[in-house]
Amino acid sequence: MFNGKNILITGGTGSFGKQLVKTILERYKPHKLIIFSRDELKQFEMSQNFPEFKNGIRYFIGDVREMERLEEAFREVDYVIHAAALKQVPACEYNPFEAVKTNVLGAQNIIRAAIKQKVKKVIALSTDKAANPVNLYGATKLCSDKLFVSGNAMSGDIGTKFAVVRYGNVVGSRGSVIPFFLKKKKDGVLPVTDTRMTRFSITLQKGVDFVLENFERMHGGEVFVPKIPSYKILDVAKAIAPDAKIEEIGIRPGEKLHELMIPEDDARHSIEFKDHYVIQPDFIWWNKKNNLIDKGGKLCSDEFSYRSNTNSEWLTVEDIKKLVNDFLKEHPELK
Repeated sequence: MFNGKNILITGGTGSFGKQLVKTILERYKPHKLIIFSRDELKQFEMSQNFPEFKNGIRYFIGDVREMERLEEAFREVDYVIHAAALKQVPACEYNPFEAVKTNVLGAQNIIRAAIKQKVKKVIALSTDKAANPVNLYGATKLCSDKLFVSGNAMSGDIGTKFAVVRYGNVVGSRGSVIPFFLKKKKDGVLPVTDTRMTRFSITLQKGVDFVLENFERMHGGEVFVPKIPSYKILDVAKAIAPDAKIEEIGIRPGEKLHELMIPEDDARHSIEFKDHYVIQPDFIWWNKKNNLIDKGGKLCSDEFSYRSNTNSEWLTVEDIKKLVNDFLKEHPELK
């Protein structure tokens, strides 16, 4: 579906955007890829990684806070992947107005620009922190999710479709635990906020694959959640530095002990498939057009929730070691 099409990625110079571009170029023949982001240096550095496709990638300097620039960038675009966000929990706690401007008002601008320029489909990236949020980052992403779901009602006869992909921590992403522990390993002490902590985990490639798959699946209004494994924070420590001392420093402001992707209140709208869940929108017309039970789905029970600490699939220490080794191949400077 991407052959010959124009695809735009907001926040496209991040780790997700780079892997997404690489994957699209390997599998498809798009007419044009547009990287929309704020940092000119990152755009220049990214352009050096794809010299063979230099005439097919456009680099747009812009901010999702600016509606006029988005409208210019979205002209003749078929598909949008919205990955731009302020993501660091402590930074969002300390700079709440900035988080709202980018994550909430930016989402509103994306929706309006997409409808105005008649984009066919938009998928927005969410986070497990948006489910029953306890920090501002999660709250802004929950608000963003709600906006994108409601965007389907706003698009009317224009026909632009919006959906959301929600998943857990990306292995090795900037600011995540694996690169952090690798740096601290040299000190012989690993700071851990709470030894009981668990998290969901997904590789960057699987996250990219899941987003691309859901462009095929989406009808508009869904929140897609992949079935992914959990890990214990102590198992990550054992995999990276088994001889290091563990220093428990306490949970940071806005941090959860365990993560959640589907709360019980969403269970009655959730459909389970073999490798993912779909949280259905609460639209009157939805079930008449999109009966997911007929497509092999199973309605979740009212008591269901999808939590990192009660997950049925777990990464072992050996599994984590393999992920760390794969990460180090891409980042040998952290060895």
